[in-house]
Amino acid sequence: MAGGGTDVSPYSDQFGGAILNATISLYAHASIEPIEENGIIIQAYDRKEEQRFSWNNQLPIDGKLDLVKGVYNRIQKDYGLPITNFKISTFVDAPAGSGLGTSSTLVVAIIGAFVEMLKLPLGDYDIAHYAYDIERNDLQFAGGKQDQYAATFGGVNFMEFYAEDKVIVNPLRIKQEYLHELENNLVLYYTSTSRESATIIKEQQKNVSQNNVKSIEAMHHLKDQSKMMKEALLKGRLHEFGEILDYGFQQKRNMAHNISNPMIEMMYDAAKAAGASGGKISGAGGGGFMTFYCPSNTRFKVIEALEKFGGEIKKYQFTELGLTSWTSQ
Repeated sequence: MAGGGTDVSPYSDQFGGAILNATISLYAHASIEPIEENGIIIQAYDRKEEQRFSWNNQLPIDGKLDLVKGVYNRIQKDYGLPITNFKISTFVDAPAGSGLGTSSTLVVAIIGAFVEMLKLPLGDYDIAHYAYDIERNDLQFAGGKQDQYAATFGGVNFMEFYAEDKVIVNPLRIKQEYLHELENNLVLYYTSTSRESATIIKEQQKNVSQNNVKSIEAMHHLKDQSKMMKEALLKGRLHEFGEILDYGFQQKRNMAHNISNPMIEMMYDAAKAAGASGGKISGAGGGGFMTFYCPSNTRFKVIEALEKFGGEIKKYQFTELGLTSWTSQ
């Protein structure tokens, strides 16, 4: 919701980052089940991809289903897996490249399945950091830290990020009536274009490393935005929500090129003309999902205004659930 980008190193290491985020009812699913045939099967049902391997301690990282293989390789390295034949199945409710943290959420889900399978003594902070370490260090995927912690903990959280991978998750006790009002007024819109976030994130990181004043100042303002939104939510000042989103949208443009583009600007302007008081691009930007705050039942006019762009309105609810795992009998 606010502060996006301040969880990315080196900014968070140098200045400290702050994010306000919430989990919604779009899930990443992962399951592990025994099979008759020898070896390991990985199947991503949403991507319609499947790979089969003979039993091996390390699976090849080759651009295909690497999130699953990256988790498998790390679990093998750190804990060892009994030689057994099994299938890992995954499915994600939101499209890849959507800006909703799908990759990190899937990594958390896969880790959760292995933790359940092996009964590993890992707590929420352990799992979230493990997911971050696998993505950023083992697989060398660019990005921040918030998605892994949001997916693991669930709910509405104010998160702080510091040097040496220190993260503090502060759960917020938001009144249910405020959350209902947010659900009613926030329109989640899929632009029907995915994007490659790595290029945008790498430019953002470069801007901090090279002391780009404009970019760093924008991140400072976004950190302030997360604190503004936290206070507004806790005190029920939801009439300020759209303006705070709009403030962040104006700042985020200055972090890196391609965060916005002419089509995103057209969508944003159309939504505001129809009654939205503010909005944001999810994730690194460049495409994926956008969110608009639509007070006083303006959501219907905003949805109508967005129809001409060919995207899709996505229904959702806020959820307090983070990582949830179980063993079926």
